[in-house]
Amino acid sequence: MKFSCNQQLLSKSLNTISKAVSSRVTIPILKGILLQTTGDGQVKMAASDLDISIEKKLPVSIYREGAVVVSAKLFTDIIRKLPNEEVEIEIDDNFNVAIRCLTSEFVIVGQPIEEFPQIGLIKEDEGIVIKKEIIKEMIKKTAFCASIEKARGIIVGVLTEMEEDSLTMVALDGFRMAVSRENTKNKENRKIVIDARIINEIYKILAEEEEEEDINLIIDDKKAVFLFGETRIVSKLLEGEFIKYNEIIPKEYKCRLTVNRAELLDSVERASLMAREGRNNLIKLSIETDKTIITSRSEEGNVREEVFIKNEGENLEIGFNAKYISDVLKAVGDEEIVMEFNTAVSPCMIKPTEGDKYEYLILPVRLSSN
Repeated sequence: MKFSCNQQLLSKSLNTISKAVSSRVTIPILKGILLQTTGDGQVKMAASDLDISIEKKLPVSIYREGAVVVSAKLFTDIIRKLPNEEVEIEIDDNFNVAIRCLTSEFVIVGQPIEEFPQIGLIKEDEGIVIKKEIIKEMIKKTAFCASIEKARGIIVGVLTEMEEDSLTMVALDGFRMAVSRENTKNKENRKIVIDARIINEIYKILAEEEEEEDINLIIDDKKAVFLFGETRIVSKLLEGEFIKYNEIIPKEYKCRLTVNRAELLDSVERASLMAREGRNNLIKLSIETDKTIITSRSEEGNVREEVFIKNEGENLEIGFNAKYISDVLKAVGDEEIVMEFNTAVSPCMIKPTEGDKYEYLILPVRLSSN
């Protein structure tokens, strides 16, 4: 095999592909990237850790067809360090890979492709078309709430629920829950759960892609495929029954306040400077008629913040992990938000002032009586 292409284009494509290479895998071939000419003036690059597989095609000048697997880290590092000029890649019969650019020449050891896993095959003639910005925004609003503890089972994943005219994403970790909704047209009702780690990698790839192409999402019983441009991402689905999230959402409230999101975020983050020195990253909200007082104390001192609000219910004192509040306030971009409460030991609901495009539940921290 022999081909040449621009260094920057190759390096950018390798950066995308490398997101499917895991240092945790014990199978040596999975630490590599597949390079294979396709016969139509392109090189297909692919990587997989068996949970996520990424494939990307790059137009190149092909002089000889062929295929090889190269060390993902070494090959990517070499290409990244080369000057922004034409790079020539040549593989001999012993799978030695020569990399040439201007006056630089590397030779690294490659491997035959026979043991490299097949990127999940799936019928790709029909799918759900979703705008790139919509799916990015939904991931941003939810994935951070998924559990990071593998032992927690299916809640390490993000639920994607497709109905005839809506798309919903849900994530939770036992202390907080995120729900994001968008209007979309779907051909069938489906529910899938994808590991949040993979969902976050998909978000990074979408954020790096400059083209505003729609995403084609294709699903079978065990895999989901995200197609956009020359990139193809195949994710294994998590098995099991996701928590019935609708049954957790409170249907009424005793205290409902409207507040400026940015002002509340600033105050919570200032208060959390002191909270981090104490237990549970704890802040206390004392909700009154026209303001909420945010306090935190530790052995090193204390802090008091006031934020103006509009309260439509009872006054309340309630404690929270400051990070759980600030994570939500960073994920949404609305100028104002609504917070709903019932008691000092029941979850707080955060949602927009109108509609239900997102909903967050945050469990409080029990305040000491002294």
